[in-house]
Amino acid sequence: MSKPLEGIKIIDFTHVQAGPACTQLLAWFGADVIKVERPGAGDVTRSQLRHIDEADALYFTMLNSNKRSLTLDTKTPQGKEVLEKLIKESDVLVENFGPGALDRMGFSWARINELNPGMIVASVKGFSEGHHYEDLKVYENVAQCAGGAASTTGFWDGPPTVSGAALGDSNTGMHLAIGILTALHARNKTGKGQKVAVSMQDAVLNLCRVKLRDQQRLDALGYLEEYPQYPHGEFSDVVPRGGNAGGGGQPGWVLKCKGWETDPNAYIYFTIQGHAWAPICKALGKPEWIEDPAYNTPRARQDKIFEIFAFIEGWLADKTKYEAVDILRKFDIPCAPVLSMKEIAEDKSLRASGSIVEVPHPQLGKYLTVGSPIKFSDLTVDVKPSPLLGEHTDEVLRGLGYSEQQIEMLHQERAV
Repeated sequence: MSKPLEGIKIIDFTHVQAGPACTQLLAWFGADVIKVERPGAGDVTRSQLRHIDEADALYFTMLNSNKRSLTLDTKTPQGKEVLEKLIKESDVLVENFGPGALDRMGFSWARINELNPGMIVASVKGFSEGHHYEDLKVYENVAQCAGGAASTTGFWDGPPTVSGAALGDSNTGMHLAIGILTALHARNKTGKGQKVAVSMQDAVLNLCRVKLRDQQRLDALGYLEEYPQYPHGEFSDVVPRGGNAGGGGQPGWVLKCKGWETDPNAYIYFTIQGHAWAPICKALGKPEWIEDPAYNTPRARQDKIFEIFAFIEGWLADKTKYEAVDILRKFDIPCAPVLSMKEIAEDKSLRASGSIVEVPHPQLGKYLTVGSPIKFSDLTVDVKPSPLLGEHTDEVLRGLGYSEQQIEMLHQERAV
């Protein structure tokens, strides 16, 4: 069965994580993604954090599956000619160069639009166009700090903390994929291409909207009653770090389970939601708390929240995180084990659903990677190996109409 994005050709000028995460999603769904790389070097992540000498690093393989690799030197006239032909036959160009890099290459928006009026040019930026930090180089943790995530993450007596999740990189790539698909849909109506851009700062901020909500409530009230600091702590004029409290207004905490002394992940996350209070009391053997006015509303419980969590931790002391969750799930109580990356890699349910997949590779033998987080009723996402550097160069050139003799000349001239 054909895939939804079959027939869409994408020029992938991205590197590292944000851009490749975007184009990999589109490749999974059927787009022909041609990753354009420097001859002899390629994406820098091919060699970053290798665990096998001379083999592509997992950093690269896990972000570039289902793509084709074309090596191309766009500084040469011959390389520019190849790129012009590719632009004329493609639908989307995705890039995460520094500001002005495409212009200096000779492929400004005006030039691209002249070559292909239907072309969509999609860009990952650090900051939005016109921002006073527009020229600042941005990486994952820079984006988390600039987007408001770090200032609101961590504990109140410690420094701002970045997340282990790629809020700046992969998250930006997913936002850009949505933008590309929207632009393609618009082109189906108008026939015109357009520019699409997502800044890493904006993508992080989009995931921090509840903290922006809290800033406005704090400005109005002077306190935030669902934060652990209330009612005994003090609030400044900025949203504080709330430890492991629930960002949605539901008090929650990470609690120790049996084995925490030797296992750094022997914990569960436990949420005391209002509608779940009665089942929680029944599960914990404290039915008297259900109607007690000192406990039966979120506001009444807030000044005793740490005492309640301490009681729950006592209840958890003789239970592993899995045993605890198996008990609590029967009461429909929101909770989850804190899973390590090793546990996730070995999780049978994640393997069965395709969320974790094992992929063959000519250099690595095989490797684990994430599969599509989006599930479809009529599409099975087949994750294929990432391409070797330049693996599809000749194939792409043939598709552009180059003869074998012309391809050989391009290799001799080191244009590809």
